[in-house]
Amino acid sequence: MSEEIIEQDEEGLDARRVEAVLEAVDAGDAALVAELLEPLHAADIADLLEQVSEEERNALLTLYSPEIDGEILSEISDAIREEVIDALPPEVVAEAVRDLDTDDVVDILEDLEAPAQAVILSALESADRVAVERALSYPEYSAGRLMQREVVVAPEHWTVGEMIDHMRSADFLPDQFYHVILVDPRMKPVAYVTLGRLLSSRRDVKMKEIVEDSFRTIEATEPEADVAYLFNQYHLISCPVVDENDRLVGIITIDDAMNVLDEEHEEDVLRMAGVHDEASLSDTVIEAAKGRALWLFVNLLTAILASGVISVFAETIDQMVALAVLMPIVASMGGNAGTQSMTVAVRAIATRDLTAQNAPRVIRREVAVGAINGLIFGVLMAGVATLWFGVPVLALVIGLAMLLTLMAAALGGIVIPMLLERFNIDPALASGPFVTTVTDVVGFFAFLGLASWMLL
Repeated sequence: MSEEIIEQDEEGLDARRVEAVLEAVDAGDAALVAELLEPLHAADIADLLEQVSEEERNALLTLYSPEIDGEILSEISDAIREEVIDALPPEVVAEAVRDLDTDDVVDILEDLEAPAQAVILSALESADRVAVERALSYPEYSAGRLMQREVVVAPEHWTVGEMIDHMRSADFLPDQFYHVILVDPRMKPVAYVTLGRLLSSRRDVKMKEIVEDSFRTIEATEPEADVAYLFNQYHLISCPVVDENDRLVGIITIDDAMNVLDEEHEEDVLRMAGVHDEASLSDTVIEAAKGRALWLFVNLLTAILASGVISVFAETIDQMVALAVLMPIVASMGGNAGTQSMTVAVRAIATRDLTAQNAPRVIRREVAVGAINGLIFGVLMAGVATLWFGVPVLALVIGLAMLLTLMAAALGGIVIPMLLERFNIDPALASGPFVTTVTDVVGFFAFLGLASWMLL
């Protein structure tokens, strides 16, 4: 099978290639492992390392370590990166990180323990080491951690020709860059020019005559979530980073900003499900259990509260068993409606589309949506209850309960995330249990309360 895969020279990681690699690892054939992995992108090799077991990963690294480069290390999940670095010879790690941009080195270092950090820092040239240590001195999840120090700059008075000559004679240029940053004599960025405008202009044109209108700067201490918002909101390609004195210290490019957006989205999804935001398939059983236990405990408390409401109406349920049959329907519909509104609210808060100014309008809209759906499904369930139990009043009870529950669910789903945001609590993390509690309590109270009043 290995020979077939090599002859086909197909790129991309599939089950057949993974199986072939693991067979080569079992056989201790380092040359075959290297040949099978050679066509793959660094991200695919990182995926392979994440998918296999710890034992298989260590065996693979033993055979493949001479081929490990910085790109692969930067693509590996934070959950196993330190384990991978520990399994590699120090000289391999040192060689791998030398060619990385400073932002990639920082990304690797910030999740490692001090001894592992020291190994990598000692491998860097002195100028790069100082740049990385300076970046690590900025707060975690800030623009200073996200930026790269490799920047192409020019005095604001230069012409296009002078800039082109400078780039051609420069000893070093970043592998990828999109703008030339214009700076004043104090190294404060004043504008930038895209490479497209630069290369399409005559040599005698002043650089400041072809600058972009989208120019803005970001402070190094600014949260990376705000950085990602700026890139997304204003369609930026790159943006200079400045220190407290407005001097240029680095640049953030769109790929790093989009990575932050992806991470923020992933964190929101995990938190809304009550899962730790650093959860990974590579986590051990104990790590996974610990990460989920807290919010399961919170859900247990809220479930007890909802059960307390049911216990108040125990005699009512004893007198009409049909109520016990219909209760889960009310709870399920309310929970789903609340989750829908909550998801809309959490996402709108994250993208800053839901603000204090438009909140009243959004709340009215969500309640109206809840009322319409409550009316539709209330009538539907009333018909089902009539056919099922033949008690017209019971049909009216569940119809009204469905209307009230879906309205309350829509209101809770939008208001609770907003209140949590107001008190600086992550709405993605804490909204779920509270919205579920509101919908369950209101749903059970409305259904059983109406039943006690109208049926008994």
